[in-house]
Amino acid sequence: MSILMRLGEPGQMEPSTMQRPAETNIDDAVAHEQRVYESSNPTSRRKFEAAKEVLPGGNTRGSLYFDPFPLFFQSARSSKVIDADGHEYSDFGNDLTAALFGHSNEAIVAALKAGLDNGMSYGGTHDHEVAFAREIRHRFRSIERVRFLTSGTEANLAAIRLAKAETGRGLVLGFFGGYHGNVLNWLEPKSEMNVDRADVRLARFNHIETVEQIVRDEGKDIAAILVEPIMGSAGGFVAETTFLSRLRSICDEIGALLIFDEVQTARFALGGYQSVIGVYPNLTTLGKFFGGGLNFGALGGAARHMDRLGPGHARMLSHGGTFSNNVLTMIAGHAALKKVFVQENVDRLNSRSNELRSALLRRANTRGVPLQLGSFGSLISTHFQAEMPRGPEDVKTPAIFRKLFQLFMINNGIFITRRGQFTVSMANTEDEFSALENAFDRFLDRYGELTDDYR
Repeated sequence: MSILMRLGEPGQMEPSTMQRPAETNIDDAVAHEQRVYESSNPTSRRKFEAAKEVLPGGNTRGSLYFDPFPLFFQSARSSKVIDADGHEYSDFGNDLTAALFGHSNEAIVAALKAGLDNGMSYGGTHDHEVAFAREIRHRFRSIERVRFLTSGTEANLAAIRLAKAETGRGLVLGFFGGYHGNVLNWLEPKSEMNVDRADVRLARFNHIETVEQIVRDEGKDIAAILVEPIMGSAGGFVAETTFLSRLRSICDEIGALLIFDEVQTARFALGGYQSVIGVYPNLTTLGKFFGGGLNFGALGGAARHMDRLGPGHARMLSHGGTFSNNVLTMIAGHAALKKVFVQENVDRLNSRSNELRSALLRRANTRGVPLQLGSFGSLISTHFQAEMPRGPEDVKTPAIFRKLFQLFMINNGIFITRRGQFTVSMANTEDEFSALENAFDRFLDRYGELTDDYR
């Protein structure tokens, strides 16, 4: 049952959807939504506390944690997730972009069921990985060879190692706020989990002069520039095309490789976001939705670079991975590309997501609430502020307001993550779009004036 269906039950906290005077300050507002959340989810709280006995902080994947405690999910189907207390949510978190096809796409599930009849782990090369790689190469202009891995993080690590080997150089230029995996987390540049910290130089996203300064100082030692064409985790900052074009020319000038992290942005077009803007990298990393819902990573690029990863090359770089060509992932990914991630569906998703984007902006503008929506197409990052941020340093929406927004949406049957991004899947329905827009209306009516302090 959904939270909204349970509002009349005895003993329930006053729901956030009921009409009552809005709280006068952000602390009171958050306290109210948190009380509703806590009273509605006792089983998730209990499971979270029990999980701490075996999982550090009750958690295995840090990006899914939020306070006061995260929901525990029991099941998911199509565009819905069900938590441990039996609440059903319209899912606009969608596994941090990985669930592009929803949670149970029929074509992918059918392919997996058929594949299971032939075994789960072959331990050898097979036709499914060849077919999957051919399909990726067909779609991406910049990719001639594909190397499969188990995550986007691993793909980015391999891309960096390959670039260093190809150039004989030791430095990587990246960007503050970039996220390329838990060990390449430049949202937190000083994190001790980050690898090769001494070999990384960080510039400001969309500020080419900061790149050029680093290049003037250390260009002869730079092996690669690694960039998300649209910063995802940091807040949906879209790279200006002129910025990416200049990165392309800088790499050509200094003999470095340009690496596009398209783990998230590949969802915007059959050939990735690079095909939308017409700027093409030397190496591309992929992950998340490309596995059809299973663990996946891939590195692709020109044959002259990629072939060094293959046995028999005169300067071979040793590379392997037990589950890199797992047959079920290869089957699911190939089925997803051939049967689901097709032009008609991608166009429909982008179009419907843009309609949602317009509707949210219209609702905020009508009420005089400052709102900027970052990213592109089916990823919609919310920033409650007057100016569109170009990079992390421009974000003014405080963390406490993001907490308020997330808890309110969850309390109203819409699941989103703490970062405040609406991640639209191909499974989301018209009823769910309407429910989201209506919940957004209620949020603006109740709490919109609280943005006055940081307009």
